[in-house]
Amino acid sequence: MEKVHVKSASDVDLINLSLNGSMDAFSTIVSRYESMIAKITISMIGNKDDADDIGQETFIRFYKSMDKFKGDSKLGTYLARTAINLTLNEIKKRKKRWLVTTNSYENFDIPSIDNEESQDITNVVNESLKKLEPKYRSVVVLRFIQGFSTKETSEILELPLGTVLSRLSRGQQKLKEIITKADMI
Repeated sequence: MEKVHVKSASDVDLINLSLNGSMDAFSTIVSRYESMIAKITISMIGNKDDADDIGQETFIRFYKSMDKFKGDSKLGTYLARTAINLTLNEIKKRKKRWLVTTNSYENFDIPSIDNEESQDITNVVNESLKKLEPKYRSVVVLRFIQGFSTKETSEILELPLGTVLSRLSRGQQKLKEIITKADMI
């Protein structure tokens, strides 16, 4: 009987069912949010395998601390915040490794481009995004690539709205400078 209701249950109900041992309920949470988390992590880090690892870690951490989730924000916002934080940590680790080994970051891999011109533009944006500082990249990715509102971006990153707006503006400006400087378009 639980399986019939799990798919249509609210996030709060799914959390309560999961806390009571229902793996079907937790699987439903993962199914609802794994695509969103994958898009965020791939856009931020660029490497699908690393993004998958971060996505798994996001859900593992949520599972382990689910009893502490108070519902002050939407579950999607909470999970996105966790994924962003884990991704930023990975970017910091990569930056340290890069400084030591002088290897470059991997290429971004955003799928679903249907023609060559769109692919070229996507490549330019991906290359340019890699050059943005993580604090600007996270805001630009959440707001423009993932389509979160400015308020949602503020909640996910746990930043004041003014800071998000400032970073968004500065991030756009820096992105434009990067693209113009490289004469990519």
